[in-house]
Amino acid sequence: MRKAENRNKALDYEVILLAAGQGRRMGASRNKILLHLVGKPIISYSLNMFLNDPACKHIVLVTQEDEQGLLGAMVKKETKRKQSPVTIVSGGSERQYSVYNGLQFLLNPENIVMVHDGARPFVTLKQLKLLHRKVQETRAAILGVPVKDTIKRVVDGIVQETVPRETLWQIQTPQAFYGEDLLAVHRCAQQENYLGTDEASLIEKYSNLSVSMVLGSYENIKLTTPEDMLIGEAIVKRKRS
Repeated sequence: MRKAENRNKALDYEVILLAAGQGRRMGASRNKILLHLVGKPIISYSLNMFLNDPACKHIVLVTQEDEQGLLGAMVKKETKRKQSPVTIVSGGSERQYSVYNGLQFLLNPENIVMVHDGARPFVTLKQLKLLHRKVQETRAAILGVPVKDTIKRVVDGIVQETVPRETLWQIQTPQAFYGEDLLAVHRCAQQENYLGTDEASLIEKYSNLSVSMVLGSYENIKLTTPEDMLIGEAIVKRKRS
């Protein structure tokens, strides 16, 4: 019975939910994840998605230090009837440092950990399940969608070539790994003072693992600019109707 119990626990996951960004490109005077999207803070959408996933056993919410009280009050309100514990920790000056800070608070680094941008409010439970299943098979899996536009490589304003788009994907979050693997590559990056673009880039550079792609959704956008907020409002209203 004990072995079966441990095996089931290994299939659970924890998530590092990143909410320590700024609102510069959004033109906001405060953290964009606190901006309201159709009556709710942006961060509450993804927070509730993970709270409602039975496989998610722990949420590490990485925030700016001066916003912990505000987010703590919001989390308390959202988690009244939910089981997943939420740990609020301080972020770093870069996204990578925030992820590393979050990794220090995992309940079990040997199990699966997902990393998700708090500014992506539209990830679905179906996508989480697909990603969760794939990471158990390959140890490294990320969400993404094929690029739709023509892509050109440009240097100093001059087009150098048209890049074949058949093999190009636009990467999203969550990204899923085993905690011990992600901790190991973060430590390697720290030693070399290397700053990757995402978690998968560290896995690619410092491990022998192959990163598997899981089809996401074109609606799983990151809210970065005021134009994105208009698109986000349209997505929320369509889902509600």
